[in-house]
Amino acid sequence: MADARPETLRSDALKNREHILRVAHDAFTESGTTSLNAIAKLAGVGAGTLYRHFPTREALILAVYRHDVQRLVDSVPDVLAKYGPLEAFRVWFETLADYVRVKHGLGEALRTAAVQDAINETYAPVVAAVDALVQACVADGSMRSGLDPADVLLLMGFLWRVEPSAQGTDQARRVMELAIDGLRRSPAT
Repeated sequence: MADARPETLRSDALKNREHILRVAHDAFTESGTTSLNAIAKLAGVGAGTLYRHFPTREALILAVYRHDVQRLVDSVPDVLAKYGPLEAFRVWFETLADYVRVKHGLGEALRTAAVQDAINETYAPVVAAVDALVQACVADGSMRSGLDPADVLLLMGFLWRVEPSAQGTDQARRVMELAIDGLRRSPAT
């Protein structure tokens, strides 16, 4: 069962897997050193259930990472429906920064070849999500055309480099506005 892809799992097993991923995400957000047994306890499942889905800590970390990135990529239409394009851009990138901060908080656990493969395989969907946000902003005139979404993603990387504090949040907001001013059709007034 450990090698089973999510799409081949029974519905109850899939529900357990999704629940464990949500609990693990929250646990890793609190502390990158949370043990698998602690996550099983927090999820209300036996250790055997957790280990059937995720036989190693790295397997769980990778699954959480992929799950979070996929949820973020899939959220673009909902974010665009809820907010205007430019505000959706801001909200989406702030959420991405939160995910990256969690990832960085896992330290050494994320320095393996398997993790690098997972990061590389999720890059294209993230760039496509950025492109959808940029195109919505271009369509409403809040950004200029011709922007490369990979360049925009690289530019917005400052968001996960600011200090995780009130001062860092304030700095991120200020720098976000500087970046957005550079992406506008014409200079902001």
